[in-house]
Amino acid sequence: MILLSLQGVQKSFGTNEVLRNASLVLQDGQRMGLVGVNGCGKSTLMKIIAGIESHDGGTITMQKGLRLGYLAQQGEVGEGRTVLEELESVFEPVVKMERQLRELENQMAECGEDMTRLSRLGSQYDQLTLEFERRNGYGWRSTVQGVLAGLGFRKEQQGQLASLLSGGERTRLCLGRMLLTEPDLLLLDEPTNHLDLKSIAWLEEYLRTYKGAVLLISHDRYFMDHVCDRMCELLLGSTECYDGNYSKYIVERTERFEIRMKAYELQQKEIARQEAIIARYRQFNREKSIKLAESREKRLEKIERLEKPKDESAIRFRFDVRRRTGDDVLMIDELAKGFDGRRLFEHVKLHLRAGDRVALIGDNGVGKSTLLKCIVGEQKPDEGTIRFGAGVDMGYYDQHQAHLHEEKTVLDEVWDDFHRLDQTEVRGALGLFLFTGDDVLMPISTLSGGEKGRVALTKLMLRKDNVLLLDEPTNHLDMDSREVLEDALENFPGTILAISHDRYFINRFASKVCVLEAGGVKEYLGNYDDYFEKINRAQEPDGETAGMTRTAIEKEKRKSREEEKRIKERKAALAAAEKAIATAEDEAAEIEAQLADPATYQDADKAAALAKAYQAKKDEIDHLYALWEEMETELYNQALKMG
Repeated sequence: MILLSLQGVQKSFGTNEVLRNASLVLQDGQRMGLVGVNGCGKSTLMKIIAGIESHDGGTITMQKGLRLGYLAQQGEVGEGRTVLEELESVFEPVVKMERQLRELENQMAECGEDMTRLSRLGSQYDQLTLEFERRNGYGWRSTVQGVLAGLGFRKEQQGQLASLLSGGERTRLCLGRMLLTEPDLLLLDEPTNHLDLKSIAWLEEYLRTYKGAVLLISHDRYFMDHVCDRMCELLLGSTECYDGNYSKYIVERTERFEIRMKAYELQQKEIARQEAIIARYRQFNREKSIKLAESREKRLEKIERLEKPKDESAIRFRFDVRRRTGDDVLMIDELAKGFDGRRLFEHVKLHLRAGDRVALIGDNGVGKSTLLKCIVGEQKPDEGTIRFGAGVDMGYYDQHQAHLHEEKTVLDEVWDDFHRLDQTEVRGALGLFLFTGDDVLMPISTLSGGEKGRVALTKLMLRKDNVLLLDEPTNHLDMDSREVLEDALENFPGTILAISHDRYFINRFASKVCVLEAGGVKEYLGNYDDYFEKINRAQEPDGETAGMTRTAIEKEKRKSREEEKRIKERKAALAAAEKAIATAEDEAAEIEAQLADPATYQDADKAAALAKAYQAKKDEIDHLYALWEEMETELYNQALKMG
């Protein structure tokens, strides 16, 4: 059932055309992700659907009586209510219904011998009870507590006035309130902002089982991978939809773009060839050649010209190093830090070695950014030691861009730190981060969060440090820019320690996950998926190896990494074998269809060749199945061995 349909929606702000042909169809139960570069109009389109913004052209059709729930990036709450009361207000009709049930019970108790009145009240009571149960009358209080816990609200916060919450906390509360209303269509604009990893995982599960439809904007690609079953890309004012989650969309988008570009290039070559032939015919200047030229010109005019596929600009850069470090890069021992008498963390031990790629995660407020500031010397730890190895050049990316000078232009901000470069070289570096022409003359104070992040990345790239400390580097970057950053880090020859809530990013770069807690750090080998699997199996952290020597610990870790790598390679080989089997069986089916056609046997040689090919294909399939079974058994035994 179609809940929402957009056809050719247009929207302009003055001379700026934001939407020119936005079209999509959303079915009941679908969960669609809306993606595109920053500033392309995603939030505008969602506001138009929510009825907050008007549209200039096109049509929007909704199912009659459709209940919409819209979550903006900044939420609003009522005055005078506590956090708990704000969510409980959703169930005011149910509370009223409960009072009516109690009143009916009292009235029925007073009926005495009046059976007619008792029957009438009993009928009302039964109908109201059914509606009360349908609206979760017996379990709504538990549901409210579950949502509060899932979104990270502690028990002691429930009595706090909602109006006194921070902006991020208010947005979380508004999200919880909207989820409890259970609208037919949820419109979510960056719902994972201000959520920690635990809350994001809870929201993923909630939306996966949500009965209604969902349209969401998010920069969290891992979140979209786990929630969305359809994607819609907004590109240069127009939309294009894809089946599947974010990862499938990325693959198919690339394939579609390459196919269209190839078709466009081939047509351009053919047009150029025809034009050259026409020009040659006209050079002959004979009656026949003139007629041939005119005939070809008419045919050329009738060709439907393909548009050149459009692709919005993305950052293109890479990190390099000036020199190599020693094997030991960073040693932290028994580090502790607190503010105003409250300890953030203590007993922190961390050892980074050359080439390590570590993701630092933990609950909001545990002190992850503070730990990085202690390492770079911006904060002084209360206890413990921080030591650096030989040849360490430290590069630091601050998520708040506090190191940028608001009064400077983009060009001066970079050039003042790299005097040896001439203006052309600085402009070239900024051009890699999409600052071109007069863009470089903009004051830092006028830039958006994403633009400031790109300036900071420009400076980090030019420094060529061999150790990168990154605090939420994907914040404010659009998805294409995040992909390019991940590619750059993947090819970086140095050492990385990065704080991130972006699980897709962690999966791309990390070989170790460190969880910062109040009492220290727990280490897990592998990326985010590996870490998540281990904590779900209640497996001990990889860092807890009491009674083992350092050499033995490193040997075990290296062995574990090698085993995990072998398992991944075997899984890839197994998938390739399965694909080969499917292809071979499809080919066998095609030959079988030809052999079933009586016309095939009119040509005896052809029939014999087909029969031979069919037998060869069956032999190939048998061989592939044997190979697949062997790899499956080997992979299973290896998994058992690793526990």
